[in-house]
Amino acid sequence: MLYKKSIPQIISESRESGEHTLKRTLSSTGLIALGVGAIIGAGLFSLTGIAAAENAGPAVILSFVIAALACSFAGLCYAEFASMIPVAGSAYTYSYATMGEFVAWIIGWDLVLEYALASATVAVSWSQYFNQLLMIFGISIPEQLLKGPWEGGVINLPAIIIVCLLSLLLMRGTKESSTVNNLLVILKVSVVLIFIVLGWSFIDAANHSPFIPANEGEEMVKSGQLGFWEFLTSDHFGKFGITGILRAAGVLFFAFVGFDAVSTAAQEAKNPKKGMPIGIIGSLVVCTVLYVLFSYVMTGLENYQAFKGDAKPVATAFAKTGYTFLNSALIVTIIAGYTSVILVMLLGQSRVFYSMSKDGLLPKMFSDLSKNQTPWKTNLIFMIFVSVFAGFVPVSDLGHMVSIGTLFAFTLVCVGILVLRKTSPELERPFKTPFVPVIPILGIIVCILLMASLPFESWERLGIWLLIGLVIYFLYGKKHSKIRNAQRKG
Repeated sequence: MLYKKSIPQIISESRESGEHTLKRTLSSTGLIALGVGAIIGAGLFSLTGIAAAENAGPAVILSFVIAALACSFAGLCYAEFASMIPVAGSAYTYSYATMGEFVAWIIGWDLVLEYALASATVAVSWSQYFNQLLMIFGISIPEQLLKGPWEGGVINLPAIIIVCLLSLLLMRGTKESSTVNNLLVILKVSVVLIFIVLGWSFIDAANHSPFIPANEGEEMVKSGQLGFWEFLTSDHFGKFGITGILRAAGVLFFAFVGFDAVSTAAQEAKNPKKGMPIGIIGSLVVCTVLYVLFSYVMTGLENYQAFKGDAKPVATAFAKTGYTFLNSALIVTIIAGYTSVILVMLLGQSRVFYSMSKDGLLPKMFSDLSKNQTPWKTNLIFMIFVSVFAGFVPVSDLGHMVSIGTLFAFTLVCVGILVLRKTSPELERPFKTPFVPVIPILGIIVCILLMASLPFESWERLGIWLLIGLVIYFLYGKKHSKIRNAQRKG
């Protein structure tokens, strides 16, 4: 289970031509757009309101900063790997080169959880805004078709439809998908800027006070009425105060998952050694600035308590500006933003399975490409898988599962940089993570801290998912591993 693939071998395999080779069509600008397309979405437009109402209050701004800090550490590590190993697969491929096949399998399986459920999460929010758009024209989708059974409905039909349509677009081709994504990114960045500029002059300072709402449990710990370990397992933990800021950061970490999706498309970049660091770091910087400004304006326009249970918090906050005539345009652009996130997440997931299949850990059909050089069978299978989650599972549960999966992946990427700097210092590194080992170690610490702040149910679900993955690995992947079988024969 410790078999490793050398970096020269990985790069050599990616350059092979034929029916199993992806096409290089993405420029540096396209990669940044890909990252922004994945990052700005449900995390900003929906989870910001949820995190403010349930966890951090106006201090959700600080939660975004903490989440961005964790992302910046991991992002610098991703950038080094992506410039060294410009192939599909993201953290899965990096782990294969540094920590061996078994760890690579775990992280690859974890990435499936991250990207597939991220797609489902955003699709659930997309359906709510789509219904709001239809209501402008006097059309309304029945409530039973907008919610899953756990929320009092039957099925989230619009969420299923958008997942299917975008999966079909991805089967069409990466270049076509990138063009659509670029247009959607322009639309949603525009609405974020409009929201910030128009909303700024309507901020009510009273809505930012208290900036950090008090946590009753934290006060009881300070006074000695409650023990620290009792507090950690109580209902008070994570509901406002310092722990609320940390839990909100863990939840909002979901809002940053897009930058690592850029690395999954490395094998489709025109100049990956230059373009990958630019795409990863550039998209992260742009989105962090927009997130902080956006959350400041949002919590300033409306009291954070008003966002509790609100599926459309952005529209609620924007109503305070008086620019009601822009509501329709706001809804359209939010829908466009959500659409691009789903598109990029579905693309990232299929590229991870493509890489795992190329290594023999999954059946060959997952790396079969269509005449348009897309892994269409993977897209088709996950169209069904993601649709089921989007149609039946609540958005809050999905968001927590995505966050813990993402943090786990980021932790292993930071570990990988430490390992590779020690074992292969001579390798060419077009981009080098600065201040090693400080940056990777800080990335590991912050990611683990945010994972610890998430609900226990998230850990249970992650454990169940990984257990399923281990069963598949030992029953299929281990027996069909190409590098394992090659080294045995050798």
